[in-house]
Amino acid sequence: MNATGTIRRALIALLVTLGTALGLVATAPSAHADNRDWLRPDNTGTCDWDPVKFWVQRCDVWSPAMNRNITVQIQPATRGGNAGLYMLDGLRATEATSAWVNDVNAAQTYDNSNITLVMPVGGASSFYADWEAPATYDFDNPVIYEWETFLTRELPGYLEQNFGVARDNNSILGLSMGATAAMNLAAKHHDQFRQVLSFSGYLTTTLPGNQTALRAALLDGGLYNINAMYGPVISPRRFENDPFLNMEGLRNSDVYISAGSAVPGPADAGYKPEHVASGVALESYSNLTTRVWALKARATGLNFTEVYTPTGLHNWQQFGGQMEATRNRVLDVMNAW
Repeated sequence: MNATGTIRRALIALLVTLGTALGLVATAPSAHADNRDWLRPDNTGTCDWDPVKFWVQRCDVWSPAMNRNITVQIQPATRGGNAGLYMLDGLRATEATSAWVNDVNAAQTYDNSNITLVMPVGGASSFYADWEAPATYDFDNPVIYEWETFLTRELPGYLEQNFGVARDNNSILGLSMGATAAMNLAAKHHDQFRQVLSFSGYLTTTLPGNQTALRAALLDGGLYNINAMYGPVISPRRFENDPFLNMEGLRNSDVYISAGSAVPGPADAGYKPEHVASGVALESYSNLTTRVWALKARATGLNFTEVYTPTGLHNWQQFGGQMEATRNRVLDVMNAW
């Protein structure tokens, strides 16, 4: 073989090699190129795409403490950031979906953000606590609530392994019942949550009269037994889970609390009169307990932000408005733009 033929064969081989390499690049799977466009594994095999869209996945996460799968709706961070935002529901949480993507659309609000939204489904009247006993009076079908254990010990490992969420780089927010829970969880687990936001929460739960109000709310919310939550009225756990009493745990956290004035505004015009009445009563209670919490927090030198809107009832106009208003604060604190 002459030199010309050898060179020609070498060039052909080189071109074939380059063409193959380029072809591999062109046809390589792109599923993992974007942090959002592939389904993660869960306890049933894989998560499912949620009908709400915006890259939300429905994942079944096994809870040994509750001996069942807990559905969690998760929107992964856009660019693989390791920050997480836990979003807790209200007293009437359903087993179908988080209200954060049903009554408002948090996934759309945070669509282009580098933070993972974590929205647990269920937990009606639970205050996201570890209960002492079955939560309802139906002892033939016991409702086991170990939500604090799930959110702080079981779920973080799953999120870290499958969504890249760091165990120590989280924000947590909630509305109403969920706001009370968010404040408790952030105060008790400040190594997990760097930021907490309370929207119309009940931030004093053991002061005179408050246990009676909570008892009535839990009965109305599905015949839940408040004595099964933390035990008897004098139980130390009741006091350990009162935001008014455990606020010292928030000393190094970013804290935002808010409530409406309980005065109807233009946004409330579409609500039925009975819903306006209940919205006024509940937001009045939230406003009062939030202000009482703030008085003590200021006296103890705690750094926090408080917002009281000039109008606003205990409804999703108020909660959703606060979610929109605090989006930039969350992304700033969590460095998740």
